[in-house]
Amino acid sequence: MLITSLQNPRIKDLVRLRDRRGRDHDQKLLIEGYRELLRALDAGYPIAELYVCPACFQGANEPALIERGRAAGAQVFETTEPVFGKIAYRERPEGLIGVGPQIHRGLADLALPDGKPALLLVAEAIEKPGNLGTMLRSADATAVTGLIVCDSCTDIFNPNVVRASTGTLFTVPLAEADPDATIAWLRQHGIRILAATPHARVCFTDADLTVPVAIVVGTEQYGLSPRWLEACDLPVRIPMLGRADSLNVATATALLLYEAVRQRQAANPKE
Repeated sequence: MLITSLQNPRIKDLVRLRDRRGRDHDQKLLIEGYRELLRALDAGYPIAELYVCPACFQGANEPALIERGRAAGAQVFETTEPVFGKIAYRERPEGLIGVGPQIHRGLADLALPDGKPALLLVAEAIEKPGNLGTMLRSADATAVTGLIVCDSCTDIFNPNVVRASTGTLFTVPLAEADPDATIAWLRQHGIRILAATPHARVCFTDADLTVPVAIVVGTEQYGLSPRWLEACDLPVRIPMLGRADSLNVATATALLLYEAVRQRQAANPKE
C-alpha cells in the first residue's frame, strides 16, 4: 500500500506518537532506523507496522530487513518522500520506521544468573533521553544482568532513547520499579549497592566489584537521592583531576560497568 497524502489517518497517528502523551495513550513506540529495527527483530520484538520510503534508503540491505519484518507479522506501508519526512524523527531519515507496543516489565521479570554474580545497573531520575539511551548501549556492551529504571523522568520509549541506544533498548533486560521496592529486592537477593559520590574514600577501581552488585547512578543535575545514598553498601569515588567536579552520568556509568567487567575477567580469565 502506497501512502501519498499527509492527511492519511495512519500518518496522523504516527505524528501523535512523537509526543509522550500520544505514546502513553496508545501504549506504542516508534523505532526509526535500520540498526534499531534490525536489533528489535533480532530480539524478537513484535513490530506491528513498518513504514518505508525507498527514496530515503542509504544502502542495499533495507529490502531484506523489510521482508524479515513482514515475515514476523508487520504490516508494511510504502510512503512518498514528503510523507515520510512528516513522520520521521531524524533530520536525515533512513526510510524505515517501525511501530510496536510498549512492553512494561517489573523486578519479577529480571532473571538472575546461576553460578556467577549479578551485575545490575539502576538509573534514578535520568532526565535526558540521550543519556538513558547511551547507558543502555553501555549496559548491552557489558552484558549486564538488567537495567532497573527508578523514578523515571524520561520516557523510556522516547524515540531519542531508542536512537541513542542504537536499538539496545530491545536487547537489555529492563525493569521499572520505585526505589523502595528496588532496594528491598536487591537486599532479598544479596546484591550489594554501589554508588559513586565525591565524598567517598574508596576509589572505584579499589572496590570489589566481583561480588553481586547493583551500580546506581542518579540525575544529571543533583546526583543520587538521599534514599539511595543511605542504602549504599559500597560508596566509591571517581577521581576528578581537573576543574570539573563530576562526569556526565552516561560516562560515569560506562566507567563503573567496565571496571566491574575488568575485575571479573581478571578473577576468571577463562570466562
